Order: sequence, then C-alpha cells, then structure tokens
Amino acid sequence: MQEDKPQITVGRVGGAHGVKGWIKIMSYTRPKENIFTYTPWLVFLNESWQEIDIEEFQQRGERLIVKVSGIDNPEDARVYINCDIAIMHEQLPDLEEGEYYWRDLIGLEVLNQDKINLGKVSKITETGANDVLVIKQAGDNKKSILIPLVKDVYVKQVDLVAKTMIVDWQLEE
Repeated sequence: MQEDKPQITVGRVGGAHGVKGWIKIMSYTRPKENIFTYTPWLVFLNESWQEIDIEEFQQRGERLIVKVSGIDNPEDARVYINCDIAIMHEQLPDLEEGEYYWRDLIGLEVLNQDKINLGKVSKITETGANDVLVIKQAGDNKKSILIPLVKDVYVKQVDLVAKTMIVDWQLEE
C-alpha cells in the first residue's frame, strides 16, 4: 500500500513536455531544484514503486523538466503523468544536532510547558513567514491548534525517542 512505503515523496510528475519525451516535474523540495540532487528516483506506477533513470534535467525559468531513459516521445512520457516521485530515506543528508525533517515531527505528542497534552502534530504548513504546526486535539473535540514552528520561541524541546514536543503555548479558555 502506498501509505506504508519506506520512501519520501519529493515531487510529482506534471505532464509531458515537447516531442522528445521530456516530462514536467513539480518539486516539493526547498529550493525546488534540489530534487535533482537525489538519484535514483522512484515513481509510483502501476500500483508499485519503480526506479527510473534520469538522463538529463533542466530548469527553464520556473519550470523543471527531466528526460527519463527509454522515454523518447510524448506518448510514452504521458504514462508518468500524476505519478509521485520519491527517494529512499537513506538519500537524505544527515542533519545537525537540533535540526529535524518535517516527517520526523509528524505524529509527535505535543505538550505545553504545564505538561498539558495539546494533541499530535498532524501536519506542517508552509506560510511564507514561518512554518506552522497543525496539532490535532484528542477526544471528541478534534479541533486543530496552529502553532508557529519557531524553535526556542514556541518550540522548546523535541524528543524523537520519546516522540514528544514541548511548546510554549496556552489553550484558549
């Protein structure tokens, strides 16, 4: 099943480009051209992850395009439209102490400094000014709490072993 994959989705195929089988890429990396630093790529095609070999890549203005080995015409390139692009966890660079990948924060229990459980990190949203943690509260309430992902201001401690995050945040009464 796709959700149980050991890969990290880093982009998606947008469509065919030109007559020689190039494909358009939507990158989820920051900056977006970093997607080209990862090889090999895996694509989710025909209900399974398949490795593809990239012959060449280009950035044309805001558009990213790639040439996949063995794909030489737009008809064959269209097979990949809307396929997710993934890499293996091992392909990610190691982080410095105190740095985390978003995927590592999803699912952490969030406690405020008074040890009140606020819920779990369900996702992280990019807003431009700073990223925002979306905390899904437990119980029947099931409301979301939005907390800016600002280390040492709101996020005080992250413990990946204990799967917890301590934040400076008070619930509204």
